[in-house]
Amino acid sequence: MEDQPLYDFTSPPLLVVLSGPSGVGKDTLLQKLQEYGYEFCFVVTMTTRPPRPNEVHGKDYLFVNKDEFARLMMMDEFLEHSVVYGDYKGIPKDQVRKALASGKDVLMRIDVQGAAKVHKIVPNAVTIFLTTETEGELVSRLSERKTETSDGLAIRIATTREEMKRLDEFDYVVINREGQQDDAVKQILSIISAEHCRVHRRPISL
Repeated sequence: MEDQPLYDFTSPPLLVVLSGPSGVGKDTLLQKLQEYGYEFCFVVTMTTRPPRPNEVHGKDYLFVNKDEFARLMMMDEFLEHSVVYGDYKGIPKDQVRKALASGKDVLMRIDVQGAAKVHKIVPNAVTIFLTTETEGELVSRLSERKTETSDGLAIRIATTREEMKRLDEFDYVVINREGQQDDAVKQILSIISAEHCRVHRRPISL
């Protein structure tokens, strides 16, 4: 008699949403996830805002003009889209489908309001809220970036306070403490590992 497996232990790919206030360190944690050897497909957000120094089209964001963004909106080609600080951002559906078809986990880095929309459309997505330990630490990080005017910084701080009120809409929260990014990455990897061990899997359909 052949030895038959007791259970189908194959796990479908996860759709993992990393979100949190601006300046919390989402990009740094994504980079460290790669350094830890975690293989995933990253879905790049499309935006109409101009690139910041050192940002690369197709890697950090897909930078397009508002006419192109509007065309895709009319074709219902976004999983979600929103206006953030006066610019449009959205997740192209086609990118997500292709990424899931690869068999690897799929990661998105999106703002808090976008994450809430994705969770409603794809309830089986795993949503992780990233934050700092204190508001002062977040303000310090935003100030050090030197990409905001004083008015712009004030708007981002006010937005952060509103975003923190939506924490209960997420599955998990991870604190990205200053100088302890490795701890935050290990927590994220633990969450992903636990999700793959679920008895009741979370298949994703779009």
